[in-house]
Amino acid sequence: MSQLILLIGSTGQLGQQLQQSLTPYPNVIAVARPTIDLIQPDNLRQLIREVQPQVVINAAAYTAVDKAESEPQAAKAVNAIAPGILAQETEKLGAFLIHFSTDYVFDGCQSHPYQETDKTNPLSVYGESKLGGELAIRYNGDNHLIFRTSWVYGTYGNNFVKTMLKLGSEREEIRVVTDQIGSPTWTGDLANAVAELLPHLKRPDIPGTYHYTNSGVASWYDFAVAIFEEAQHLGFSLKVQRVTPIATADYPTAAQRPAYSVLSCAKISKVLETHPPHWRQGLRKMLAEYSHTYESTNSLRR
Repeated sequence: MSQLILLIGSTGQLGQQLQQSLTPYPNVIAVARPTIDLIQPDNLRQLIREVQPQVVINAAAYTAVDKAESEPQAAKAVNAIAPGILAQETEKLGAFLIHFSTDYVFDGCQSHPYQETDKTNPLSVYGESKLGGELAIRYNGDNHLIFRTSWVYGTYGNNFVKTMLKLGSEREEIRVVTDQIGSPTWTGDLANAVAELLPHLKRPDIPGTYHYTNSGVASWYDFAVAIFEEAQHLGFSLKVQRVTPIATADYPTAAQRPAYSVLSCAKISKVLETHPPHWRQGLRKMLAEYSHTYESTNSLRR
């Protein structure tokens, strides 16, 4: 556990969760903006060469899916070009790169869970940029783990769960899309899976691309209903009385989303020797963790 780990994007939603999961590892250097700027290639190269890490975990990303449609160059710089540079530099050091990708590399036309080997066909600029990052990493080196995940949420940062809680405290009715299907994934479970794999990176069968999401499937509507059920059980202050299912066509967005983006986790389950926890279990844990922050914030507003 003495390997030197460089965590990039340490203040983001996943980055902050990773810092918690990496506490058993004493040698973690955590960096984020403005210390590191993924749009500046020289900045990235200099950081890797100065730190000389044995493992680089890249938790930084351009995640504004709709905004990416009007900022394609920014999305490409962070999600596609920067990961390639990280792969080049880690390969030179003989180090290992861990990177995170997305279900949005698929078009959602399947009706059964996507495997790692299935054909990619992103529908959005964001999905294209994340696929570009995957391809750049594979082109520049072999010592990497790419985790494709989906519908990520956690205690830190902005996400669907927090948006629903905010809206649920303000409105009696909330309309949520019901014809997009995926697997909500708690950052706590994803970060723990990464930490669990760290001691095994030198195994020849470990490098490659993996799907990791919580088990089970849901629509955004199902997810919202579950959020309010669990939140009410925990004593969150909510006004919401009705969650109304709507079609994607009734909620137009700049970026097109895949209608079905469930990922098969059979490969990672075999390596970890256990299946990822069910998404509702992860949601329950996240809400219990978040409830303390939520209540203290709302008590200040009263």
